[in-house]
Amino acid sequence: MTLIEALRLAVQHYQAGRVNETIEVCRAILAAIPDQPETLQIWGLAEHSAGRLVPAARMMVQAIALKPEMTDAYSNLGVFLQNQGRMSDAVLAQTRALRLNPALPEAYLNRGSVLQNLGEREEAAADYIRAIRLRPEDPQPRNSLGMVRRDQGRVRESVDAHYHAIALNPGLAETYRDLGHVLREAGVLPMARDAYGRSHRIAPARTETLSYYLFVKQAMCDWRGYDALVRDIGRIIDTDAGIALPLATLSVDTTAEQQLRSARRFYLDGVTRTPAPMVPLPRPPGDGRLRIAYFSADFHEHATAYLAAELFELHDRTRFHVTAYSYGQDDGSPMRARLIHAFDRFHDVRGVGRDRIARMVADDGIDILIDLKGYTKQSRLDLLAQRLAPVQVAYLGYPGTIGCELMDYIIGDRIVTPLEHQPFYTERIAALPDAYQINDRSRPIAEKTPSRAECGLPEDAFVFCAFNTTYKLTPTVFGAWMRLLDQVKGSVLWLFEANGTVTDNLRQEAAARGIDPNRLIFAPKKPLAEHLARYRIADLFVDTFPYTGHTTTSDALWAGLPVVTMLGETFASRVAASLLTAAGMEELITGSLAEYEAMALRLSNDPERLASLRHRLAETRMTVPLFDSRRFTRHIERAYEMMWDNHRSGQPPHPFAVPALPMETLD
Repeated sequence: MTLIEALRLAVQHYQAGRVNETIEVCRAILAAIPDQPETLQIWGLAEHSAGRLVPAARMMVQAIALKPEMTDAYSNLGVFLQNQGRMSDAVLAQTRALRLNPALPEAYLNRGSVLQNLGEREEAAADYIRAIRLRPEDPQPRNSLGMVRRDQGRVRESVDAHYHAIALNPGLAETYRDLGHVLREAGVLPMARDAYGRSHRIAPARTETLSYYLFVKQAMCDWRGYDALVRDIGRIIDTDAGIALPLATLSVDTTAEQQLRSARRFYLDGVTRTPAPMVPLPRPPGDGRLRIAYFSADFHEHATAYLAAELFELHDRTRFHVTAYSYGQDDGSPMRARLIHAFDRFHDVRGVGRDRIARMVADDGIDILIDLKGYTKQSRLDLLAQRLAPVQVAYLGYPGTIGCELMDYIIGDRIVTPLEHQPFYTERIAALPDAYQINDRSRPIAEKTPSRAECGLPEDAFVFCAFNTTYKLTPTVFGAWMRLLDQVKGSVLWLFEANGTVTDNLRQEAAARGIDPNRLIFAPKKPLAEHLARYRIADLFVDTFPYTGHTTTSDALWAGLPVVTMLGETFASRVAASLLTAAGMEELITGSLAEYEAMALRLSNDPERLASLRHRLAETRMTVPLFDSRRFTRHIERAYEMMWDNHRSGQPPHPFAVPALPMETLD
């Protein structure tokens, strides 16, 4: 067999996915012809396909040393280095390939991928455009361009790029999936649903697309095939058959164990494709204060900011230096201005490369990094995967485990994360003595309470209020609400108006259950102060399940509206119970759907009891732990100190409960 024939055989084995056979042929070639560069390159590709990244890169380096003009070897090496998390080296390798051959579209595509990973989005887009010009018939550069334009918020350009890719090859599942992402984030939910559905039909083995499909259908309250979809997601998790989107598991019937398995698989198959932990960078000496940093995309008009702004302001500056890293939009709002002033240092890192952010964190000497996003929109767990700070903490944004060991702690409380639930978290639980959720006592409520007529509500009807976001609504709980409407004559259900599709779907669901669709009233979006004032004219807030109300529950209680909830097994299904407990309203927590319905029905028929609950909320609002921002701040600061003391002692993270501080300490 000639060398050409042997190389051709090795390539055939490699293309067929026969790794061992590929390596055997390569080994035989090198035994006869040592230092044969093309053979080393094929061997390196085989090692890479088997997930052995270090030997793959070593083989490619040897091939390049023997034949420095091997352009594709440099490009392959760049891919291997990127998968190892060596991003700067990967850029250099792809750039070297392009110096040797400026007309190599694969190298532009690969370098663009690295640059996009680093946050250098405009440079990445330029490389994708170069690849398109060199190979206009290839859909991949167009799809990649669509993804980076999505990251930049350039929705129209993103959609156009994806549709161009689809026109070139209608059979690419990932293109429909990525189109679904941008349409979902733009709020074009019916088209996003259809794109995800098409992607799943093309490639049913890509199970994460099924989760996105379910999630969008939940957001639309499109419950056709709901039960079967939920069963499919449960089966995927239980059999480890693929990825189930963690956020989508929170709002359907899943156990804490299933949510842990989902998060772990998502992290291993998704986030860890980005950089591995970095070698610690030099840090400047401190000034004796604990240096903490909050990471978020939500430092603007957003629910997280509404809750947490006062926390940032109240941190004790004699003991803590507080930094923000903001990678979300600057909306120019008063909230944005307030947040900038709330921190000792505020970094806007939109579009800043990952390596530069790591350098900034090191230069700031951050001791504890607190992620406020988790697996929610615009999450940047790829940053935390580098181990940017000695201690890394998950808090507030995502009610569940991240499923990775690089997050040391998750901040909860004795209700949402009792210490006996530790087996369901990869992070170590730090349980606060009151509710884990901070609340901003400076949230304004408009002085003028709107009339029911102004809100489209009947004057004398009993008003059940449910302002939770639409993806938290389920057919089961909606069915309970319809039974309440059936039993409480003339009552109405007041919902948040998301969009026309949701309104139409929910009215159809009501009619299917024998309820006049006009008894569903939808509240349009209002400025926060006006929105909070609307709660005053409702009679009872009925919670969702299993994803219970978070900010909406706090809003209702802050405005003086009683809330009925259920207590479940998972973090997300226990939040409203935590908030009610901290508000001194434990009697409104139920343990089953039947109890929940019965409680809501009893209260709807007992105006004196409702009035008593309202009076108690009004009288205790400024004294209960739920709205005592200063008390909360001192407790979370104690949690940070306990984490840091444990780290300095050389001990691994361990679960702990923060003791309630004496009242004199809280003054």
